[in-house]
Amino acid sequence: MNIDNLKSQMRKGMLEFCVLLLLRNRDAYASEIIASMKEAHLIVMEGTLYPLLTRLKNDGLLAYRWEESPSGPPRKYYSITPLGLQFLDQLKASWDEICHTVNHILLPSQTPPPINIDEE
Repeated sequence: MNIDNLKSQMRKGMLEFCVLLLLRNRDAYASEIIASMKEAHLIVMEGTLYPLLTRLKNDGLLAYRWEESPSGPPRKYYSITPLGLQFLDQLKASWDEICHTVNHILLPSQTPPPINIDEE
Protein backbone atom coordinates (compact mmCIF):
# COMPACT_ATOMS: atom_id res chain seq x y z
CA MET A 1 0.00 0.00 0.00
CA ASN A 2 1.22 3.49 -0.83
CA ILE A 3 1.03 5.69 2.29
CA ASP A 4 1.43 8.89 0.25
CA ASN A 5 -1.65 8.02 -1.79
CA LEU A 6 -3.67 7.36 1.36
CA LYS A 7 -2.50 10.64 2.93
CA SER A 8 -3.46 12.48 -0.25
CA GLN A 9 -6.95 10.96 -0.19
CA MET A 10 -7.40 11.88 3.47
CA ARG A 11 -6.33 15.49 2.82
CA LYS A 12 -8.67 15.82 -0.15
CA GLY A 13 -11.51 14.56 2.04
CA MET A 14 -10.78 17.28 4.60
CA LEU A 15 -10.24 20.09 2.11
CA GLU A 16 -13.90 21.14 1.82
CA PHE A 17 -14.20 21.22 5.61
CA CYS A 18 -11.00 23.30 5.96
CA VAL A 19 -12.04 25.82 3.29
CA LEU A 20 -15.39 26.37 5.00
CA LEU A 21 -13.66 26.71 8.38
CA LEU A 22 -11.34 29.39 6.99
CA LEU A 23 -14.17 31.33 5.39
CA ARG A 24 -16.24 31.16 8.56
CA ASN A 25 -13.86 33.69 10.12
CA ARG A 26 -13.34 36.07 7.19
CA ASP A 27 -13.82 36.47 3.47
CA ALA A 28 -10.80 35.57 1.37
CA TYR A 29 -9.65 35.26 -2.21
CA ALA A 30 -8.11 32.05 -3.57
CA SER A 31 -4.46 33.00 -3.00
CA GLU A 32 -5.22 33.81 0.65
CA ILE A 33 -6.96 30.47 1.09
CA ILE A 34 -3.97 28.66 -0.40
CA ALA A 35 -1.56 30.60 1.86
CA SER A 36 -3.66 29.82 4.97
CA MET A 37 -3.74 26.15 4.05
CA LYS A 38 0.02 26.14 3.49
CA GLU A 39 0.52 27.80 6.88
CA ALA A 40 -1.50 24.94 8.40
CA HIS A 41 0.69 22.41 6.50
CA LEU A 42 -2.12 21.45 4.14
CA ILE A 43 -0.74 22.01 0.66
CA VAL A 44 -3.39 22.66 -1.97
CA MET A 45 -2.85 23.65 -5.58
CA GLU A 46 -4.92 26.14 -7.54
CA GLY A 47 -6.02 23.34 -9.87
CA THR A 48 -7.62 21.61 -6.88
CA LEU A 49 -8.97 24.68 -5.08
CA TYR A 50 -10.74 26.51 -7.93
CA PRO A 51 -13.03 23.60 -8.90
CA LEU A 52 -13.85 23.08 -5.21
CA LEU A 53 -14.73 26.78 -4.74
CA THR A 54 -16.92 26.66 -7.85
CA ARG A 55 -18.73 23.55 -6.62
CA LEU A 56 -19.29 25.06 -3.15
CA LYS A 57 -20.64 28.22 -4.78
CA ASN A 58 -22.94 26.24 -7.10
CA ASP A 59 -24.19 24.29 -4.06
CA GLY A 60 -25.11 27.58 -2.35
CA LEU A 61 -22.51 27.18 0.41
CA LEU A 62 -20.32 30.06 -0.77
CA ALA A 63 -20.88 33.42 -2.43
CA TYR A 64 -18.35 35.75 -3.98
CA ARG A 65 -17.85 39.39 -4.83
CA TRP A 66 -15.28 41.25 -6.90
CA GLU A 67 -13.05 43.80 -5.17
CA GLU A 68 -10.48 46.12 -6.65
CA SER A 69 -6.93 45.15 -5.77
CA PRO A 70 -4.34 47.71 -4.68
CA SER A 71 -2.03 46.07 -7.20
CA GLY A 72 -3.16 44.07 -10.20
CA PRO A 73 -6.58 42.96 -11.38
CA PRO A 74 -9.72 42.81 -9.21
CA ARG A 75 -9.93 39.87 -6.79
CA LYS A 76 -12.80 37.46 -6.27
CA TYR A 77 -13.49 37.29 -2.52
CA TYR A 78 -15.36 34.21 -1.28
CA SER A 79 -17.66 34.24 1.74
CA ILE A 80 -19.65 31.54 3.47
CA THR A 81 -23.43 31.73 3.16
CA PRO A 82 -26.00 30.95 5.88
CA LEU A 83 -26.53 27.57 4.18
CA GLY A 84 -22.76 27.10 4.22
CA LEU A 85 -22.69 27.77 7.97
CA GLN A 86 -25.39 25.15 8.52
CA PHE A 87 -23.46 22.67 6.40
CA LEU A 88 -20.27 23.50 8.31
CA ASP A 89 -22.04 22.71 11.58
CA GLN A 90 -22.97 19.29 10.17
CA LEU A 91 -19.40 18.69 8.97
CA LYS A 92 -18.08 19.70 12.41
CA ALA A 93 -20.42 17.21 14.11
CA SER A 94 -19.24 14.48 11.72
CA TRP A 95 -15.62 15.43 12.32
CA ASP A 96 -16.14 15.24 16.10
CA GLU A 97 -17.67 11.75 15.73
CA ILE A 98 -14.76 10.56 13.59
CA CYS A 99 -12.19 12.00 16.02
CA HIS A 100 -13.95 10.39 18.96
CA THR A 101 -14.03 7.01 17.23
CA VAL A 102 -10.39 7.11 16.11
CA ASN A 103 -9.19 8.35 19.50
CA HIS A 104 -11.17 5.63 21.24
CA ILE A 105 -9.35 3.02 19.16
CA LEU A 106 -5.98 4.79 19.06
CA LEU A 107 -5.57 5.78 22.69
CA PRO A 108 -5.43 3.20 25.44
CA SER A 109 -8.02 3.56 28.15
CA GLN A 110 -7.04 6.17 30.69
CA THR A 111 -9.27 4.56 33.31
CA PRO A 112 -7.25 2.69 35.94
CA PRO A 113 -8.41 -0.80 36.85
CA PRO A 114 -10.84 -0.96 39.76
CA ILE A 115 -9.33 -1.41 43.19
CA ASN A 116 -10.69 -4.26 45.27
CA ILE A 117 -10.50 -3.18 48.90
CA ASP A 118 -11.20 -6.74 50.10
CA GLU A 119 -7.84 -8.00 48.80
CA GLU A 120 -4.61 -7.33 50.66
